[in-house]
Amino acid sequence: MDFERVWAPFLYLYGVGGLFFLLGILLIMRSGACRLDRPSDRRWLRVLVFGFFWFVFLHGASTLVAVNFG
Repeated sequence: MDFERVWAPFLYLYGVGGLFFLLGILLIMRSGACRLDRPSDRRWLRVLVFGFFWFVFLHGASTLVAVNFG
């Protein structure tokens, strides 16, 4: 399969989605809804960021497997 059908949507999804995710995190931080001096807020921020990269990894790995072995 060619790049435009496999990796371009992946890069668009996580590139544009990551930009919106980052803007959302920045908005949350600037509004004071998440304060890093509170341990629970630090934990949930780490969970959100880890979750984003975890889904990027899972989607990328499953795409690699599908392209190479499908």
